[in-house]
Amino acid sequence: MTLRIRAMLRAQQRPHISFHTPGHKRAGADITELSYSDCLSDPHGVLRDAEADAAEILGAARSFFLTDGSTSGVFSMLWAAKRTGVSSVAVPAFSHPSVFHACEVMGLKVHTMSQDVHRGIPVQPTAEAIGRALSRADALLLTSPDYYGFFAPLNAARTLAEAAKKLLLIDGAHGAHLHFTEAYAGRYADLWVDGVHKSLPAMTQGAVVSARTEALGDLLREGVLRFRTTSPSYPILASVEYAVKYPRNLAVERAAEAFKMRHGCVKNDDWSKLLFPVGEQGARAQALLEHEGVYPEFYDGNYLMFYLSPCTRLRELRVLGELLETVPHAAVSDDAAAGTVPMYKETP
Repeated sequence: MTLRIRAMLRAQQRPHISFHTPGHKRAGADITELSYSDCLSDPHGVLRDAEADAAEILGAARSFFLTDGSTSGVFSMLWAAKRTGVSSVAVPAFSHPSVFHACEVMGLKVHTMSQDVHRGIPVQPTAEAIGRALSRADALLLTSPDYYGFFAPLNAARTLAEAAKKLLLIDGAHGAHLHFTEAYAGRYADLWVDGVHKSLPAMTQGAVVSARTEALGDLLREGVLRFRTTSPSYPILASVEYAVKYPRNLAVERAAEAFKMRHGCVKNDDWSKLLFPVGEQGARAQALLEHEGVYPEFYDGNYLMFYLSPCTRLRELRVLGELLETVPHAAVSDDAAAGTVPMYKETP
């Protein structure tokens, strides 16, 4: 599939005297919105076509590229929800801070669904809990997959939302790589966000926010225009398009699932998240790994998390497996601090 933004940038690599932003004056790919590069706030050329391609791939009526991360997408879709008449939203306790910040800014009442913690890991709400929370709120916002690689009960959530004629929003920031599968947020949500930089080969801050219908897409565009930067990075935009169009890597997916079984990782739902129990020995284990040049995503007091993507090499998994056989680890228990990853602490 054509990479439209990259092709445009390459075609324009010629002598260029810059009397425009950015201030480094070196042109190249890091340009502003010029006569040939389209305008993200009102796209009519290459950016319009790239976003249309993404919408088709993701199963959306409308998709919008973001260079501000998933946070601006969360704000944008909650703006759209409010514009439909939503005044309250049911959300899990261990949601990303942007969810609560956006509700605060938008004046939306939050109905928090409590979540159990099992062996230091927040448990996704049950369908019954979702149904109870949705009965008190105008809309539902779930996180799927969560930071620990577990899916919300999306089929049940979709059924409940449709029966109640209420919107289902999904923070899918950690699940952009799932768009080939039935677990993808876009198969269930009315509005959803993909953090493509987290698990697909996009530059940091690259994301996409999407709407199921054209009517919601119009409202989502209003939110995007309010919360997305007016100075988008073209290298990030090009990487977002590249990431959405990146092919599936079944070899790595299969190797990751085999790795979990072989090395005693937590059995979670998402192949891209290897959750290795280390207990109170985690700081020592992390230091030993980093001494060998291996850097995990986080250590939360109980687990080391290793993030994979379709770009992960099989030999890198083999190296990780060999090292995990040598690092210290201790038992994990519910007594250890739960939810210590800062972005997913339980809300008071």
